[in-house]
Amino acid sequence: PPPPPPPPPPPLFFFHPDHALRDAQESRGLGDVYKRQILTNKADADNSPKVSNAAKVERHVVYGNYSGMALLMDIYYPEKQNGYGVIQISGSGFTRSLSLDAALLTDWRHVKYHSEPLLEAGYTVFALNHRMTPRFKYPSQISDVQRAVRFIRHNAKRFQIDPKRIGAIGESSGGYLATMLGLLEGDENIADDHPINVLNAKVQCVVALCAPMNLLGETDVSFYLGFRKKEQLINGSIEHQISTEASPISHVSIDDPPMLMIHSKSDEKVDYSHSVEMHNKLKHKGVLTKLIEINGADHEFFIAGKRVESFTEDFVKWMDIHLMNKPSNANAQ
Repeated sequence: PPPPPPPPPPPLFFFHPDHALRDAQESRGLGDVYKRQILTNKADADNSPKVSNAAKVERHVVYGNYSGMALLMDIYYPEKQNGYGVIQISGSGFTRSLSLDAALLTDWRHVKYHSEPLLEAGYTVFALNHRMTPRFKYPSQISDVQRAVRFIRHNAKRFQIDPKRIGAIGESSGGYLATMLGLLEGDENIADDHPINVLNAKVQCVVALCAPMNLLGETDVSFYLGFRKKEQLINGSIEHQISTEASPISHVSIDDPPMLMIHSKSDEKVDYSHSVEMHNKLKHKGVLTKLIEINGADHEFFIAGKRVESFTEDFVKWMDIHLMNKPSNANAQ
């Protein structure tokens, strides 16, 4: 007799158990989203990384100037603006080459992956470049993205968005920075009397994909922090204190914005436990949060050269409910 058929593969998507039933009952048919696989070919994304559905694009807008080095962002406008803006930060490992021809972060494929669904929903997207290692280390990257929030707030009328409600989405190191924009108080920089710098830099809604949340764990980010892992792990050392300060998990408080995390359980670069630990701490503090687990994908959500895209509807919905305050049929916590 022929051998029995192999068992079916494990489901690609999992909700965190605490939210499975509730989330399945939410609007937009969320329960159906996790029954289909939308895959984007990696080669296609590399060949055509540009956002395809923006009504207008402003390239290389200067949002700050550090010692003569311009900090740039690209602004993507939807066909019909809904009045809300979302900051987009691509993953980079915090690093670009020392070449004068180093690739811009705003040209990376993450911009396309994150921006197109948001533009379709009417959000104005601000894709950021920021300072990188090895030339610039912590906390330069955080200072830059906070400056971007302040710049956008200051110019909200020009961009036709609500200055009081700004969202952030990021992946990998970009997810780390988006998370810090939500968890930090937004007034960490030394205040001056410049009308941009006096503004608060805290965002009101966060989506973090495969982001490192605890820099004291196994993930080695010594190149970002500026010292060896060996010294970092010594309790009481200056390096340990800086690592604690630089870890998003250290900054959770009850007034933090709603945070959606998306992470592959088979992530080979940033362990899935980072998002689990953060999710649990946010819940403990009473912060609105949800964790979407993905099976079988790598750090960048690719399976056999194709990127899983089914969760894009979920981060758009997260922004709709928690940034726009759009009514939902159920609690989307």
